Amino acid sequence: MKHSESVIPSGNEIAGIWKQQVGAAKILWGKLTDDEILRTQGQTQKLVGIIQERYAISREIADQQVADFMAKIKL
Repeated sequence: MKHSESVIPSGNEIAGIWKQQVGAAKILWGKLTDDEILRTQGQTQKLVGIIQERYAISREIADQQVADFMAKIKL
């Protein structure tokens, strides 16, 4: 790979990776539907908002949960 080539995944690659992680997200956040998880398209702030609302937790706690999850799946 040349230095000028990007290693950042494209939007389509992120969407594909995200679809593969729905099961893992469902284990962690069982109150969310597959559709809700897919609709976030891996966008952390959308996911944080849904988790915050569904679980009636603070934004800070939801942020930390999502950050931990994203780190585990390396997205």
